[in-house]
Amino acid sequence: MAKTPSTMIPLGTPAPDFSLVDTVTGKQVSLATTEPPPATVIMFICNHCPFVIHILPALLVLSKKYQTEGVRFIGISSNDATTYPEDGPDNMRKTAETLHFPFPYLYDATQTVAKAYQAACTPDFYVFDNKMACVYRGRFDDTTPGNQRPVTGRDLSEALDAILAGNSVPETQMPSVGCNIKWKK
Repeated sequence: MAKTPSTMIPLGTPAPDFSLVDTVTGKQVSLATTEPPPATVIMFICNHCPFVIHILPALLVLSKKYQTEGVRFIGISSNDATTYPEDGPDNMRKTAETLHFPFPYLYDATQTVAKAYQAACTPDFYVFDNKMACVYRGRFDDTTPGNQRPVTGRDLSEALDAILAGNSVPETQMPSVGCNIKWKK
């Protein structure tokens, strides 16, 4: 596991559109096909990363909570399934079904979506407002495996709370840290 920070795209960056297949339903998911909700959370996650595994139970609770407020969550795995088969579509579907993911879990086989978002690690979070402009990018909270801090989702929650209250998201944001995305050779 290579500890890698997120790249922190500039605030205000428009959300790159994509069309990827949900590994559970088999349906295409695209940002452009629906009216933007109050906020959209794009999460680069995967099955094997200890950083993702560490926060996953809290992430599932947090996403269910904010979905009741109209926030859209989308999980994407961009890891090379040839070298990391546990992160391939079949295993993604099994994980999503077993853990009852409340959001689509998409596979980015070509890695073009990860590149468009400048994703660097898992987990890597991006929040877009109702105009699909980036208002938050970075970490879930300050916990990592082994640092003994509780998993709270505080940083992501504070950004979502600000959006839902009609306030600006504070511009001081910390990068996520996790496993590097497993790029194809």
